[in-house]
Amino acid sequence: MREIRILFLLIVAVSTVGCSKFRKIQKSGDWNVKYEAAIAYYEKKDYHRAITLFEDILPIIRGTEEAELGNFYLAYSYYHQKQYILSAHHFDEFVKIYGRSEYAMEAAYMHAYSLYLQSPDYQLDQTVTYEAVAAMQNFINKYPSSEYAPEADRVIDDMQEKLEKKAYEQCKLYYKLRKLRGYKAPLVVYDNFADDFPDSDYNEEIAYLRIETAFDYAKESIYSKQKERFQNTIDYYLTFIDKYPNSKYIKDAEKFYSESIEEITKFADSN
Repeated sequence: MREIRILFLLIVAVSTVGCSKFRKIQKSGDWNVKYEAAIAYYEKKDYHRAITLFEDILPIIRGTEEAELGNFYLAYSYYHQKQYILSAHHFDEFVKIYGRSEYAMEAAYMHAYSLYLQSPDYQLDQTVTYEAVAAMQNFINKYPSSEYAPEADRVIDDMQEKLEKKAYEQCKLYYKLRKLRGYKAPLVVYDNFADDFPDSDYNEEIAYLRIETAFDYAKESIYSKQKERFQNTIDYYLTFIDKYPNSKYIKDAEKFYSESIEEITKFADSN
Protein backbone atom coordinates (compact mmCIF):
# COMPACT_ATOMS: atom_id res chain seq x y z
CA MET A 1 0.00 0.00 0.00
CA ARG A 2 2.86 2.35 0.81
CA GLU A 3 4.43 1.76 -2.61
CA ILE A 4 1.10 2.38 -4.36
CA ARG A 5 0.63 5.61 -2.43
CA ILE A 6 4.13 6.81 -3.37
CA LEU A 7 3.47 5.95 -7.05
CA PHE A 8 0.18 7.83 -6.94
CA LEU A 9 1.83 10.90 -5.43
CA LEU A 10 4.54 10.81 -8.09
CA ILE A 11 1.92 10.68 -10.84
CA VAL A 12 0.07 13.62 -9.29
CA ALA A 13 3.31 15.56 -8.95
CA VAL A 14 4.33 14.94 -12.56
CA SER A 15 0.85 15.85 -13.76
CA THR A 16 0.87 19.05 -11.72
CA VAL A 17 4.26 20.04 -13.10
CA GLY A 18 3.07 19.24 -16.63
CA CYS A 19 -0.06 21.35 -16.23
CA SER A 20 1.94 24.21 -14.73
CA LYS A 21 4.39 24.08 -17.65
CA PHE A 22 1.55 24.03 -20.18
CA ARG A 23 -0.21 27.00 -18.57
CA LYS A 24 3.05 28.92 -18.66
CA ILE A 25 3.39 28.21 -22.39
CA GLN A 26 -0.22 29.27 -22.97
CA LYS A 27 0.44 32.62 -21.32
CA SER A 28 3.58 33.25 -23.35
CA GLY A 29 3.44 36.18 -25.76
CA ASP A 30 6.00 34.54 -28.04
CA TRP A 31 4.28 32.54 -30.78
CA ASN A 32 7.53 30.67 -31.48
CA VAL A 33 7.44 29.24 -27.98
CA LYS A 34 3.85 28.08 -28.47
CA TYR A 35 4.58 26.72 -31.94
CA GLU A 36 7.57 24.63 -30.84
CA ALA A 37 5.60 23.37 -27.84
CA ALA A 38 2.62 22.46 -30.05
CA ILE A 39 4.90 20.44 -32.35
CA ALA A 40 6.45 18.73 -29.34
CA TYR A 41 3.06 17.89 -27.83
CA TYR A 42 1.92 16.52 -31.19
CA GLU A 43 4.98 14.27 -31.47
CA LYS A 44 4.34 13.04 -27.93
CA LYS A 45 0.74 12.25 -29.00
CA ASP A 46 -0.64 14.79 -26.54
CA TYR A 47 -3.14 15.93 -29.15
CA HIS A 48 -5.41 17.87 -26.83
CA ARG A 49 -2.66 20.28 -25.81
CA ALA A 50 -1.33 20.42 -29.37
CA ILE A 51 -4.79 21.46 -30.60
CA THR A 52 -5.09 24.12 -27.92
CA LEU A 53 -1.79 25.74 -28.89
CA PHE A 54 -2.23 25.38 -32.66
CA GLU A 55 -5.70 26.95 -32.52
CA ASP A 56 -4.22 29.82 -30.52
CA ILE A 57 -1.32 30.69 -32.84
CA LEU A 58 -2.36 29.66 -36.36
CA PRO A 59 -4.48 32.78 -36.98
CA ILE A 60 -1.45 34.85 -35.99
CA ILE A 61 1.13 33.09 -38.19
CA ARG A 62 -1.03 32.75 -41.29
CA GLY A 63 1.09 32.92 -44.44
CA THR A 64 4.30 31.69 -42.82
CA GLU A 65 6.13 28.42 -43.46
CA GLU A 66 5.31 27.32 -39.95
CA ALA A 67 1.60 27.74 -40.62
CA GLU A 68 1.66 25.03 -43.30
CA LEU A 69 2.96 22.30 -41.01
CA GLY A 70 0.91 23.65 -38.12
CA ASN A 71 -2.33 23.36 -40.05
CA PHE A 72 -1.43 19.85 -41.22
CA TYR A 73 -0.69 18.73 -37.68
CA LEU A 74 -3.85 20.41 -36.39
CA ALA A 75 -5.97 18.37 -38.81
CA TYR A 76 -4.20 15.20 -37.77
CA SER A 77 -4.59 16.08 -34.09
CA TYR A 78 -8.36 16.20 -34.51
CA TYR A 79 -8.20 12.95 -36.47
CA HIS A 80 -6.27 11.19 -33.70
CA GLN A 81 -8.80 12.52 -31.20
CA LYS A 82 -11.52 10.87 -33.33
CA GLN A 83 -13.13 14.23 -33.99
CA TYR A 84 -13.70 13.34 -37.62
CA ILE A 85 -16.01 16.23 -38.50
CA LEU A 86 -13.27 18.67 -37.52
CA SER A 87 -10.46 16.64 -39.10
CA ALA A 88 -12.38 16.45 -42.38
CA HIS A 89 -12.89 20.22 -42.30
CA HIS A 90 -9.26 21.03 -41.53
CA PHE A 91 -7.81 18.59 -44.07
CA ASP A 92 -10.12 20.09 -46.69
CA GLU A 93 -9.07 23.62 -45.75
CA PHE A 94 -5.43 22.57 -45.93
CA VAL A 95 -5.84 21.34 -49.51
CA LYS A 96 -7.58 24.57 -50.51
CA ILE A 97 -4.90 26.77 -48.97
CA TYR A 98 -1.79 24.67 -49.58
CA GLY A 99 -2.64 22.93 -52.84
CA ARG A 100 1.03 22.77 -53.87
CA SER A 101 2.27 21.49 -50.53
CA GLU A 102 4.11 18.19 -50.25
CA TYR A 103 1.36 17.23 -47.81
CA ALA A 104 -1.52 18.15 -50.14
CA MET A 105 -2.07 14.64 -51.52
CA GLU A 106 -2.12 13.06 -48.07
CA ALA A 107 -4.43 15.79 -46.78
CA ALA A 108 -6.84 15.19 -49.69
CA TYR A 109 -6.95 11.49 -48.87
CA MET A 110 -7.39 12.14 -45.15
CA HIS A 111 -10.23 14.57 -45.86
CA ALA A 112 -12.09 11.81 -47.70
CA TYR A 113 -11.13 9.20 -45.12
CA SER A 114 -12.37 11.39 -42.26
CA LEU A 115 -15.71 11.66 -44.05
CA TYR A 116 -15.73 7.89 -44.47
CA LEU A 117 -15.24 7.40 -40.73
CA GLN A 118 -18.34 9.52 -40.12
CA SER A 119 -20.46 7.27 -42.33
CA PRO A 120 -23.25 5.77 -40.17
CA ASP A 121 -24.94 2.37 -40.30
CA TYR A 122 -26.97 1.80 -43.46
CA GLN A 123 -30.29 2.24 -41.61
CA LEU A 124 -29.50 5.92 -40.99
CA ASP A 125 -29.29 8.93 -43.29
CA GLN A 126 -26.42 8.44 -45.75
CA THR A 127 -25.73 12.06 -46.77
CA VAL A 128 -22.19 11.99 -45.38
CA THR A 129 -21.56 8.64 -47.09
CA TYR A 130 -22.37 10.18 -50.47
CA GLU A 131 -20.00 13.06 -49.62
CA ALA A 132 -17.28 10.58 -48.68
CA VAL A 133 -17.71 8.59 -51.89
CA ALA A 134 -17.50 11.77 -53.98
CA ALA A 135 -14.42 13.01 -52.08
CA MET A 136 -12.64 9.66 -52.34
CA GLN A 137 -13.47 9.34 -56.04
CA ASN A 138 -12.13 12.85 -56.64
CA PHE A 139 -8.95 11.82 -54.85
CA ILE A 140 -8.53 8.73 -57.05
CA ASN A 141 -9.17 10.78 -60.18
CA LYS A 142 -6.50 13.27 -59.18
CA TYR A 143 -3.96 10.79 -57.79
CA PRO A 144 -4.61 7.47 -59.59
CA SER A 145 -1.11 6.13 -58.89
CA SER A 146 -0.97 7.24 -55.27
CA GLU A 147 0.12 4.88 -52.51
CA TYR A 148 -3.33 5.51 -51.03
CA ALA A 149 -5.21 4.48 -54.20
CA PRO A 150 -5.72 0.78 -53.31
CA GLU A 151 -7.12 1.66 -49.89
CA ALA A 152 -9.24 4.40 -51.47
CA ASP A 153 -10.76 1.81 -53.81
CA ARG A 154 -11.49 -0.48 -50.86
CA VAL A 155 -13.14 2.35 -48.95
CA ILE A 156 -15.35 3.25 -51.91
CA ASP A 157 -16.39 -0.40 -52.32
CA ASP A 158 -17.27 -0.55 -48.63
CA MET A 159 -19.42 2.56 -48.84
CA GLN A 160 -21.09 1.42 -52.07
CA GLU A 161 -22.11 -1.80 -50.34
CA LYS A 162 -23.66 0.26 -47.56
CA LEU A 163 -25.53 2.48 -50.03
CA GLU A 164 -26.65 -0.59 -51.93
CA LYS A 165 -28.03 -2.18 -48.75
CA LYS A 166 -29.79 1.06 -47.85
CA ALA A 167 -31.37 1.29 -51.33
CA TYR A 168 -32.40 -2.37 -51.23
CA GLU A 169 -34.13 -1.93 -47.87
CA GLN A 170 -35.88 1.12 -49.29
CA CYS A 171 -37.13 -0.99 -52.20
CA LYS A 172 -38.49 -3.60 -49.79
CA LEU A 173 -40.20 -0.93 -47.71
CA TYR A 174 -41.88 0.61 -50.76
CA TYR A 175 -42.95 -2.89 -51.79
CA LYS A 176 -44.55 -3.60 -48.41
CA LEU A 177 -46.38 -0.26 -48.40
CA ARG A 178 -47.44 -0.28 -52.07
CA LYS A 179 -51.10 -1.05 -51.37
CA LEU A 180 -51.33 1.78 -48.86
CA ARG A 181 -49.21 4.45 -50.54
CA GLY A 182 -49.62 3.62 -54.21
CA TYR A 183 -47.78 1.64 -56.88
CA LYS A 184 -46.12 4.31 -58.95
CA ALA A 185 -43.44 5.31 -56.43
CA PRO A 186 -42.20 1.73 -55.86
CA LEU A 187 -41.76 1.23 -59.61
CA VAL A 188 -39.62 4.37 -59.74
CA VAL A 189 -37.57 3.20 -56.75
CA TYR A 190 -36.98 -0.21 -58.38
CA ASP A 191 -35.79 1.43 -61.60
CA ASN A 192 -33.47 3.76 -59.67
CA PHE A 193 -31.96 0.81 -57.84
CA ALA A 194 -31.22 -1.04 -61.09
CA ASP A 195 -29.65 2.11 -62.57
CA ASP A 196 -27.55 2.89 -59.49
CA PHE A 197 -26.42 -0.68 -58.78
CA PRO A 198 -26.38 -2.57 -62.10
CA ASP A 199 -24.16 -5.35 -60.72
CA SER A 200 -26.03 -5.90 -57.47
CA ASP A 201 -26.98 -9.40 -56.36
CA TYR A 202 -30.34 -7.93 -55.33
CA ASN A 203 -31.33 -7.04 -58.90
CA GLU A 204 -32.99 -10.40 -59.54
CA GLU A 205 -35.32 -9.95 -56.59
CA ILE A 206 -35.97 -6.30 -57.44
CA ALA A 207 -36.80 -7.27 -61.03
CA TYR A 208 -39.36 -9.75 -59.72
CA LEU A 209 -40.86 -7.17 -57.34
CA ARG A 210 -41.24 -4.88 -60.34
CA ILE A 211 -43.39 -7.50 -62.09
CA GLU A 212 -45.61 -8.11 -59.08
CA THR A 213 -46.01 -4.40 -58.32
CA ALA A 214 -46.77 -3.59 -61.97
CA PHE A 215 -49.43 -6.32 -62.03
CA ASP A 216 -51.05 -5.03 -58.83
CA TYR A 217 -50.91 -1.51 -60.26
CA ALA A 218 -52.71 -2.64 -63.42
CA LYS A 219 -55.38 -4.53 -61.44
CA GLU A 220 -56.11 -1.49 -59.27
CA SER A 221 -56.10 1.01 -62.14
CA ILE A 222 -59.11 2.56 -63.79
CA TYR A 223 -60.33 0.69 -66.86
CA SER A 224 -58.83 3.10 -69.39
CA LYS A 225 -55.34 2.58 -67.94
CA GLN A 226 -55.43 -1.17 -67.42
CA LYS A 227 -54.43 -2.36 -70.88
CA GLU A 228 -51.30 -0.22 -70.93
CA ARG A 229 -50.31 -1.30 -67.42
CA PHE A 230 -50.88 -4.99 -68.03
CA GLN A 231 -48.69 -4.62 -71.09
CA ASN A 232 -46.01 -3.07 -68.87
CA THR A 233 -46.21 -6.14 -66.64
CA ILE A 234 -45.70 -8.38 -69.67
CA ASP A 235 -42.72 -6.32 -70.80
CA TYR A 236 -41.18 -6.48 -67.32
CA TYR A 237 -41.62 -10.25 -67.32
CA LEU A 238 -39.98 -10.69 -70.72
CA THR A 239 -37.01 -8.62 -69.60
CA PHE A 240 -36.84 -10.64 -66.39
CA ILE A 241 -36.99 -14.08 -68.06
CA ASP A 242 -34.37 -13.05 -70.57
CA LYS A 243 -31.94 -12.00 -67.84
CA TYR A 244 -32.80 -14.60 -65.18
CA PRO A 245 -34.03 -17.74 -66.99
CA ASN A 246 -33.32 -19.96 -63.98
CA SER A 247 -34.60 -17.61 -61.30
CA LYS A 248 -36.18 -18.97 -58.13
CA TYR A 249 -38.98 -16.43 -58.71
CA ILE A 250 -39.82 -17.83 -62.14
CA LYS A 251 -43.08 -19.61 -61.20
CA ASP A 252 -44.57 -16.60 -59.46
CA ALA A 253 -43.44 -14.31 -62.28
CA GLU A 254 -45.09 -16.61 -64.85
CA LYS A 255 -48.36 -16.39 -62.93
CA PHE A 256 -48.43 -12.60 -63.24
CA TYR A 257 -47.40 -12.87 -66.88
CA SER A 258 -50.17 -15.36 -67.73
CA GLU A 259 -52.84 -13.35 -65.93
CA SER A 260 -51.68 -10.20 -67.72
CA ILE A 261 -51.96 -11.99 -71.08
CA GLU A 262 -55.50 -13.04 -70.17
CA GLU A 263 -56.42 -9.46 -69.30
CA ILE A 264 -54.94 -8.14 -72.55
CA THR A 265 -56.91 -10.81 -74.46
CA LYS A 266 -60.13 -9.59 -72.85
CA PHE A 267 -59.46 -6.11 -74.20
CA ALA A 268 -58.89 -7.55 -77.67
CA ASP A 269 -62.10 -9.62 -77.50
CA SER A 270 -64.14 -6.63 -76.38
CA ASN A 271 -63.05 -4.75 -79.49
